[in-house]
Amino acid sequence: MKVAILTLGCRVNQSESATIEGSLIQSGVNIVNLDEKPDYCVVNTCSVTARSDFNSRQLIRRAANAGAKVIVTGCYSQLRTEETWRLPGVWKIIDSKNKLEVIGELTGDKSAPYYAYYSRSRPHLKVQDGCNFACSYCSVPLARGKSVSVREEEIIERACIIASAGYQELVLTGIHLGSYGKDLGGDFSLKKLLVRLLMRSSIRRIRLSSLEIGEIDDEMIDILGEERICRHLHLPLQSGSERILRAMRRGYSLKAFASTIERITSKIDNLSLGTDVIVGFPGERDEDFADTLSYVSQLPLSYMHIFPFSPRAGTEAEQMKERPDSFISKRRAKILAEVNQAKKKDYMMRQLDRTLDVIVEEIDGKHFTGTSGNYLKVCASMPAPAKKSIVLVRPTVVKGGLLRGVPIQTL
Repeated sequence: MKVAILTLGCRVNQSESATIEGSLIQSGVNIVNLDEKPDYCVVNTCSVTARSDFNSRQLIRRAANAGAKVIVTGCYSQLRTEETWRLPGVWKIIDSKNKLEVIGELTGDKSAPYYAYYSRSRPHLKVQDGCNFACSYCSVPLARGKSVSVREEEIIERACIIASAGYQELVLTGIHLGSYGKDLGGDFSLKKLLVRLLMRSSIRRIRLSSLEIGEIDDEMIDILGEERICRHLHLPLQSGSERILRAMRRGYSLKAFASTIERITSKIDNLSLGTDVIVGFPGERDEDFADTLSYVSQLPLSYMHIFPFSPRAGTEAEQMKERPDSFISKRRAKILAEVNQAKKKDYMMRQLDRTLDVIVEEIDGKHFTGTSGNYLKVCASMPAPAKKSIVLVRPTVVKGGLLRGVPIQTL
């Protein structure tokens, strides 16, 4: 049997697809590209924006055109099931809460999924799914449901399996990662999970996919300062206007956000800080955008993900009035993109002559490219680099959006 797997969207989707792929390989299934005429194609969809919906439909059509029976799962098919069934080639739709049932559908094997496989050098391990928040613009809770945590012992076991397979970094991911453990009762939380992973697994680097600002207290900052925790945090902001934040139902103030950032950066050196910003939210006026531009310009960010607002069916924001037209949203996104480029370059320049720990991801002859602990792409040259290994690199120049440098030592 030949199966292709196509994935859109977040790290949770990537983690789920990797588990499906590894489990299929263990069962003797050949994983192929679309041009290799697969018998089946699994399309793991996304619906975070209208563009995500479009891309999901396009992937389903591409899979059908390749002659495959198409198995669709993910947020797009969950929220738009009837629309998905109308697309050509759709053979089966798997509920998003039961994605791993794809394995049994294709192999008949009901044994436990395989967690030691990942086609890239930095595995994503899903520890939590769903979200209890009610941000007015977000349809993900409609597709994923309430927060559900993986049992701590299962996570530690999977982390140890991944480490024994030679991986050096583990990316803990979830739809709302910071809510981990709250549904389990008793003594469970993300902070305690991190401490226990550090104690009971040998993985060299642990990275957190994303946290909300209100989930970071002094105890969490101390844990984030541990040597094996990557010097990288992604903290979604969404707007620098208090009025728009309230309309988004984000639940924090700009003062609290900035105060927490200051506490984090005062204790953790050379931290890479990323954020998300939405432009063109309903009711966003010129003065709101000016507030956002001023606010993010002053934050010690190393990168931003910028999204024009996209109305999602079933959300409160879908019904909101005074939405800026697309031209204004695109112009605002372009202005923020220029700030983003300047911040990224400034942070990269500050890495010159430091020593960065880089996991080898791509190899071209004697040249390799990888990701540092502080989430930068780094390129260097050395004899026989090995994927998944950690190489200490001293960056010497910023070129082509990469740090280029000299390897010092392989760990």
